[in-house]
Amino acid sequence: MIVDLYFIFRAFVVAVVEGLTEFIPVSSTGHMILVGDLIGFPENEFTRMFNVVIQLGAILAIVVLYWDKLFTMAKSFFRGEKKGLNFGIALIVGVLPAAFFGFLLEDYIDAYLFKPLPVILGLFVGAVLLIFVENKYRGKAHVHEVEDITKMQALKIGFFQCLAMWPGMSRSSSTIMGGWISGLNVRVASEYSFFLAIPVMIGASLVKVVKFESAVGFATLGSTEWVAFAMGFVVAFIVALLCVKAFITYIQKKPMKVFAYYRIGVSLVFALLLLLNVISI
Repeated sequence: MIVDLYFIFRAFVVAVVEGLTEFIPVSSTGHMILVGDLIGFPENEFTRMFNVVIQLGAILAIVVLYWDKLFTMAKSFFRGEKKGLNFGIALIVGVLPAAFFGFLLEDYIDAYLFKPLPVILGLFVGAVLLIFVENKYRGKAHVHEVEDITKMQALKIGFFQCLAMWPGMSRSSSTIMGGWISGLNVRVASEYSFFLAIPVMIGASLVKVVKFESAVGFATLGSTEWVAFAMGFVVAFIVALLCVKAFITYIQKKPMKVFAYYRIGVSLVFALLLLLNVISI
């Protein structure tokens, strides 16, 4: 079995970036695009599928970390209990806007927004928006548990989640901002963001799997690609597992605007690299 070790190394770097950034408000997709361009990780059908696989690894970290709560709520939902029904309905309603607009706009987004320049702009605009929303709405919460989110609050957050279709805006940041505006405290807004990611990303991944199979086919992949898939999934899972724990501990005590300042710094650095032709538009 011959494996391209340099390709595997670059895939490893992208998987680490995914695990670090998927659930914090800095845009994992944006970082993967920028870092991938910087290290020469190719942009093709396989690497787009690779990004899907490592995102699923990160999602598994949420399932593991919150297994007790998710399992309890699932049992409560199927028993018809109020707590479980509220939780399930909040997830379903919150997913609907992204499912609708994602279906309509996916091809346009893939063609025009998955490039360094739109990502840099998304990082900067999203950072400014995060600072504004946190200053105005954080600390005005009246919802202290995920199962207390109403259908209208879930719908509002779902529409905010659609901002993340612009790579660089960040799905985590968008949903947390929607949660703050809807009256959720910081822990609940973050946890609801995590839980929404499960159906949204699994659904989006299934669509991409079907497209990849029709365009390329898994049977055509070689040993390097399969090793990259396996390694990337495990690395993204482990890194995300560690990162989410640290993130939840941090945000309950500290402001999130530090992530906004980081985003502004990253956008300025990559804008400079763009001007110097180190990365492409």
